[in-house]
Amino acid sequence: MSDRITQQELESYLWGAATHLRGHVQAGDYKQFVFPLLFFKRLSDVYDEEYAQALAESGGDEAYAAFPEQHRFVIPDNAHWRDVRAVAKNVGKAIRDAMRAIEAANPGRLDGIFGDAPWTNRDRLPDEMLKNLVEHFSSRVLDRRTVPEDELGNAYEFLVKKFADDSGHTAQEFYTNRTLVHLMVQMLAPKTGERIYDPTCGTGGMLISALAEVRRAGGEWRSLGLYGQEINFMTSAIARMNLLLHGVEDFEIERGDTLADPKFLQRDRLKTFDLVLANPPYSIKQWNRDLWASDPFGRNTLGLPPQGRADYAFFQHILASLDPKSGRCAILFPHGVLFRKEEAEMRANLVRRDLVECVLGLGPGLFYNSPMEACVVICRRTKPKGRKGKVLFIDGVGEIARERAQSFLKPEHQARIQAAYTAFADAPGFAAVADLAAIEKQDFSLSIPLYVARPPAGGTVAAGEGAAQESLAQAWSRFKADGEAFWQQMDEVTAMLDGLAEGDTESTTQNQRPKRGLPREH
Repeated sequence: MSDRITQQELESYLWGAATHLRGHVQAGDYKQFVFPLLFFKRLSDVYDEEYAQALAESGGDEAYAAFPEQHRFVIPDNAHWRDVRAVAKNVGKAIRDAMRAIEAANPGRLDGIFGDAPWTNRDRLPDEMLKNLVEHFSSRVLDRRTVPEDELGNAYEFLVKKFADDSGHTAQEFYTNRTLVHLMVQMLAPKTGERIYDPTCGTGGMLISALAEVRRAGGEWRSLGLYGQEINFMTSAIARMNLLLHGVEDFEIERGDTLADPKFLQRDRLKTFDLVLANPPYSIKQWNRDLWASDPFGRNTLGLPPQGRADYAFFQHILASLDPKSGRCAILFPHGVLFRKEEAEMRANLVRRDLVECVLGLGPGLFYNSPMEACVVICRRTKPKGRKGKVLFIDGVGEIARERAQSFLKPEHQARIQAAYTAFADAPGFAAVADLAAIEKQDFSLSIPLYVARPPAGGTVAAGEGAAQESLAQAWSRFKADGEAFWQQMDEVTAMLDGLAEGDTESTTQNQRPKRGLPREH
């Protein structure tokens, strides 16, 4: 029972736990029950491992082995996994009470970490089902010798994705395609000792990816400062569990509305960070625009976003959160932020301040329950000398693969985009560098087809050259490329009209999308 578990066995074991919930809990709610139980089981098994080690070191001194100093986290009396396993009736209450006792015994570290699942709802969670679920988790030992932190962290991420796959549209609340996240992290190149922030962190996937990139590059990942804010209580709890199960100690995950109540402050001003990764909620309509007009933190430096779209409110919050010297960010946005007329003045101010370094267009289908395309905007507070006054545009729409109804970026796709970003040079049909004067001539639109001319079908005719020699097919291909921004606008108008027809059931919170919007992270 204490034998090392393979990654495949671990993943099968964790997903098997979720199958016990079928017929009792909707797929979109699996996460609020499985993740807390997984974390509870891990805490208990690691506590037992630490107890055995201390017992051996002390020659069998049980009092010594029970000292809090011997344990990473305290498990109080009657709150261990084995105590819950011994309960035959009111199992949900026993689980809830044990979790609350562990939170109370570890103040400041585990406050609220188990979330707020309705464990005592016996109609929804009958004793027999919960007993079977507890017994399933009891079939494996999850201490650090059997399951090292790296492997458990990988399995946790596997489970996050499986829940996203299984839950359909609800995945948009907490999951961002990890191949895209990996690319965003690579482009920003996090370094040892840096402070990394995600203002709408979901389950913490972007922060974990940044940590993994530093580790892959041979850096000291434990020196990173990881910070995140998330409005949803259960999702923020999952993010904290995610980081702890990955072995991370130095992190802060706060709960709250990032626009109305930013949590990371320093002397009544926004705390700044070296690196910001974000997939903010797209185009939410119900947010406190009046408060933003006189924002006490001075974030509205570009202008006042329209009530119907808060994208540039999140954009300005992120820019205000960047360190003046080292600060850089990668933000996942709908294409509309690049060209919408209602945000033209803010976009012009953004370009004039020379903050935008790169605009990357992405292919369709990278998001759950949506065929729409999106873009990544990379900004720096202080650009390298050779990039000042310039913006790189990359048309990455073709850099995509699709398998089992999901789109993703292969390593070669990521490598091509990363190489273009590093080179920061023209690459016909794929990338183009434009100076600020050229962007001003386009009325400060950042729409990628205005700067990157896709090669005509069957040829390599550059934009503006050899027009008389173009075939009908080539001319049609060029026309389609030039009209890309128009069709992106039409997609958004259609989505907006569909939402109105459905009664505009959009959430008033930052972590939920408009009904046909794109998903968030994390």
